[in-house]
Amino acid sequence: MADNDGHWSKQEIDVGSFKDARFARRCTELLRQLGEHMGGSIPFVCQDWANTNAAYRFFSNPNVEEGNILTGHFAATAQRYDASNGPILVLQDTTEFTYQRRNPYAVGFTKSVRW
Repeated sequence: MADNDGHWSKQEIDVGSFKDARFARRCTELLRQLGEHMGGSIPFVCQDWANTNAAYRFFSNPNVEEGNILTGHFAATAQRYDASNGPILVLQDTTEFTYQRRNPYAVGFTKSVRW
């Protein structure tokens, strides 16, 4: 793993939230790699088979949960918010929204297409 001293990824991980410090180190390294190759696939980001396997093992490990990863991110976000002096922009990717209704037909048609 690369030396992450001073890298922004260290601020985003709460080492204490993981059951094992090795998980925190792996998560920090993955975050660094993903940040350097934004939008890349795991094999592309990891660059070799050993790192790719390690990434997949990390994500599938039952001892690593979503909360372990997000705890540090939420704390770092709160610190950035507290330190800010200006407006905070919150961006939302609407492709993640799911609209589930008891009666989906109550919404009506937004567009009609003839075949």
